[in-house]
Amino acid sequence: MRSARLSLALETGALTLPVSGRIAVYRPRIGDDLSALPEGRVVVLTGFKPDHDYFAARHSVAPAAPYAAAIVCLPRSREAARALIAQAAVEVAPSGWIAVDGQKTDGIDTGLKDLRGRVDLSESLSKAHGKLASFPAGVDLSDWRAKPSMVEGFQTLPGTFSADGPDRGSLLLAAALPAKLVGKVADLGAGWGFLATEILKRPGVKKLDLVEAEADALDCAKVNIPDPRARFHWADATTWRPETLLDAVVMNPPFHTGRAADPALGAGFIRAARRMLAPDGSLWLVANRHLPYDAALADCFLDVREVAGDGAFRVIHATKPRRDPLRAKP
Repeated sequence: MRSARLSLALETGALTLPVSGRIAVYRPRIGDDLSALPEGRVVVLTGFKPDHDYFAARHSVAPAAPYAAAIVCLPRSREAARALIAQAAVEVAPSGWIAVDGQKTDGIDTGLKDLRGRVDLSESLSKAHGKLASFPAGVDLSDWRAKPSMVEGFQTLPGTFSADGPDRGSLLLAAALPAKLVGKVADLGAGWGFLATEILKRPGVKKLDLVEAEADALDCAKVNIPDPRARFHWADATTWRPETLLDAVVMNPPFHTGRAADPALGAGFIRAARRMLAPDGSLWLVANRHLPYDAALADCFLDVREVAGDGAFRVIHATKPRRDPLRAKP
């Protein structure tokens, strides 16, 4: 675990805490223990809303650069990892240090290899299936900064879901949406806005709520969708509530919280959709065929039908949301 490597680095002197100044931690995940760092001096920087909310209850989440030191928790995307390291290189004072930490399954070996040719990198410390190494701040890594890309007319950023273009599941779902989709609609896990763009091609849609937990993706969606019917929410889709009950929910829910598949995440999206829908509302969902969503769908909807798909994906239209005795008014 990340906390074990951090504690070991501090105990062995591989890292020495600065005597003063704030310590930035970039992109930690829920459950990461930062208690080895001095209380009151930690600033957590993350654009993923569930992680942001988790750490906001424990540490400062307000940017206050420059920092005295930083720990970069590498994401899986190589380009996104480089961009985070480059951001830290700008935001840490030249007298400080930057530590890079990650799991082997998330590409820490590649990340450290990339760094060795650019900075004076320390020996790596290995523990708990991951590695940590550090280098002095004050280096120029500006060529690694995140750069928006234009893909089929859409702006995307490295590290966002399907940054190279619409994924197969979303294409299938978009093709299956009815021409007469109407009323108030939400796109849960909206990403950079491909499905929202397709939804807004329906003139009967009065309002569309785009709900996305990743701030970078939502920022791209704001660029990609100038339609005044769209409203943007940086939020966890499993807990977000609309102002009024909805006529339809459209979603291609994520099913990874890390490298391993987590079907409970998609099931949480399905339960959230049920809470948001009016009694005559409907859910349009695309999912990989192997994901075990049938029980959640049956628990939440009286009528569940597969309306499109291929060998890898299925598109589900679910109607007649079951009454939720615990549902509060949105």
